[in-house]
Amino acid sequence: MNAILKSMAAMSVVFTMSSAALAADTINFGIISTESQQNLKTSWQPLLDAMKEKTGLDVKPFFASDYAGIIEGMRFNKVQMAWYGNKSAMEAVDRADGEVFVQSVAVTGEPGYWSVVIVPKDSPIQTIDQVLKCDQSMNFGLGDPNSTSGYLVPMTFVFSNKNIDPKKCFKNVTNANHETNAMAVANKQVDAAANNTESMALIKQNNPKAYENIREIWRSPLIPADPIVWRKDLSEDNKGKIREFFLTYGTDKSKGNVEEEKKILAGLKWAPFRASSDAQLLPIRVMELTKSIAQTQGDAKLDAAAKEAKIKDLTAQKSKYEAELAKVSTN
Repeated sequence: MNAILKSMAAMSVVFTMSSAALAADTINFGIISTESQQNLKTSWQPLLDAMKEKTGLDVKPFFASDYAGIIEGMRFNKVQMAWYGNKSAMEAVDRADGEVFVQSVAVTGEPGYWSVVIVPKDSPIQTIDQVLKCDQSMNFGLGDPNSTSGYLVPMTFVFSNKNIDPKKCFKNVTNANHETNAMAVANKQVDAAANNTESMALIKQNNPKAYENIREIWRSPLIPADPIVWRKDLSEDNKGKIREFFLTYGTDKSKGNVEEEKKILAGLKWAPFRASSDAQLLPIRVMELTKSIAQTQGDAKLDAAAKEAKIKDLTAQKSKYEAELAKVSTN
């Protein structure tokens, strides 16, 4: 009986170890909700299938209704890797044990992309100043609160630096993904909305009639290209396989069909990836703190002493990141 029990116990240990090994080789890949899940799956599945084939890992797409769902998924290890914008990547690095390891590259070779504000083509609005008349007569579409181009950039460069609260400026403010905001503008459901140049390229490709009904009135400074983030606690073996896949895919170092790989990347509006690190988030950190300082300056609920202390702390953080950014830029 003891021999049987020992045998069963050993089998249990082996089964547990095998299950753990199986789980360790599963990569749930988070994809932020910039457009409909079906569109995203169509664009991403060929790349994830290639990753599965080349690395031997079981790569599965992971979708959520908003950016926070992907960040929280990574935080609780339901997501091991993800494509983020820079703002959501910053949240994943700070709160979900994430680390940037590669960066996307636009198929046109541009080093990044731009946030834009768009209006219906036949709208009388010609400038961003006309949007900011703040008489609560307009409906405005912002992006997901964790979106770089849809939220952080317009909040920093359009609203915060003019001490404007969108909720007090407009009749109604909605938060939606890039595709939904673009369609809302094209169909005149909102008077203006934040978006980005990458999303506009996709709308032009997938829905040219809608694109014809949209006009850009404002463009931001350049935003660094989107990062891919993994959890720091992935095994070094798996990290090595994943890194090699991303840095060789679609290049002359690939062992596959390079032309086919380039076509798959082009479906995502990308060229081959390049190596990156958390340092690419430094401009976003500076931007986030610039927005926070402006909002604190305009916060009527804070007394003078509390406001001064908070601004001093935020300014010190900003100076620290600016120094790091300057150091990176000169290397």
